[in-house]
Amino acid sequence: MTYVVLDSFVADYTRLSKQEQALLRQALKTFVAACERYAADPVLPWPTSLRVKDITNAPGILEMSWNFSGPAGRATFEWVRIDGQLAVRWRRIGGHAIFREPYIGRAPGLSRPRPA
Repeated sequence: MTYVVLDSFVADYTRLSKQEQALLRQALKTFVAACERYAADPVLPWPTSLRVKDITNAPGILEMSWNFSGPAGRATFEWVRIDGQLAVRWRRIGGHAIFREPYIGRAPGLSRPRPA
C-alpha cells in the first residue's frame, strides 16, 4: 500500500514519545494489511482493534485509534489516488488534539476515491 504524509503529520510524529512511535509502528502492521483488504473489497470491515471510523464534520477524513490505556494513540488519514492506485494520505497523529484541525493540509476539491 502506497502512502504519503502531510507536513502536519510529520510535525505531529516528531512530538510523539519513543513509546508512542513504537506503538504506532506495531499498529501499522494491522493497518497496512487492512488497507490491502479494503483495496480488494471495500465492504470488508476494519479490524476492531484499530477503531477506524469517519470523522464527524470532516468528509472523507477517517480516524484510527490503537491505544486506549495511555498515551492515547490516534491518527487521521484519507484515501487518495497516486498514479491511479489507491493510497493513504496521513494527515495528523497524536492525542485528541488532532481533531481540532482535521483539515490542516487538505487538498482543495479532493474526493474520497474508491478502489478500481
